[in-house]
Amino acid sequence: MRLRHIEIFNAILSAGTVSGAARLLSLTQPAVSRTLQHAEIQLGLTLFHRSKGRLVPTPEALALKPHIESLFLQLDEVQRLAGNLKAGQAGQELRILAVLTLSHVVIPRAILLMRKKHPDVAVRVMAVHSSELISGLALQEADVGLLLSPLSHPALINEPVAEGELVCVARTSLWPAKLKRRRSASLQDLAGLPVIALDGNDPLGRDLMQVCRENDVQLRSSVTVQTYHAALGFAHHGAGVAIVDSFTALSADPKTVTVLPLRPHIPVGLHALRPASKPLPPLARHFLSCVREVLSSP
Repeated sequence: MRLRHIEIFNAILSAGTVSGAARLLSLTQPAVSRTLQHAEIQLGLTLFHRSKGRLVPTPEALALKPHIESLFLQLDEVQRLAGNLKAGQAGQELRILAVLTLSHVVIPRAILLMRKKHPDVAVRVMAVHSSELISGLALQEADVGLLLSPLSHPALINEPVAEGELVCVARTSLWPAKLKRRRSASLQDLAGLPVIALDGNDPLGRDLMQVCRENDVQLRSSVTVQTYHAALGFAHHGAGVAIVDSFTALSADPKTVTVLPLRPHIPVGLHALRPASKPLPPLARHFLSCVREVLSSP
């Protein structure tokens, strides 16, 4: 089945008629009919039956449909990558992909610091989930990506940027006085408090559950959330203790909540990813140095 056959097949599936497919592809109706006939002869299958002026896909065509759709998604990615490569050659724009929690404090502060040296540079920040970040960088839709879990991908290079840790955040009135005096909270201390849990599919959530098992501690979850910033929001409203990374905790309001380091110490790394096919642009390199400076400031 040739690519042209696949294109005609997909257009007929979408339009339901030869005339509709012809309009989609800017072709004549005879050309569409001819190509469909060639495809059916080559495959030895009937792909469509005529019914009340429309072309109805046969069971064989329906079996091919998901594979054809997958192929077109890949073709779209090729076109996007080609466009991004062309745009990247011209640009004096810094394109950043980042997990949502970093876009609240870390990235804005780093960009403000970067603008002292590059006041006129255009910056585009896209806050996405980790899977979208990997896909976007592989397609070179950004110059650099920031996330909180080390992920490997054959098309990307991973660079450590900074190390934080898991911390506990709760309304100041919720913390027992002894913990505020000690200025840290252990898993055993949290066992009697309502905890805002991270989703078990989240890398930090998995790390936390593993440490709980190793220490034979079972936390009582009052709420389970999918994002670190959502956990922080619940903590601000007094729903319980949020266990989040220290980068997210930079957004905590000290007038409302108290942040205590979690013990035992559970490290959380901030990582930068970039496409392996080209060096990190100088502007992106300077941006990462600003991120490090922000996180090293008291």
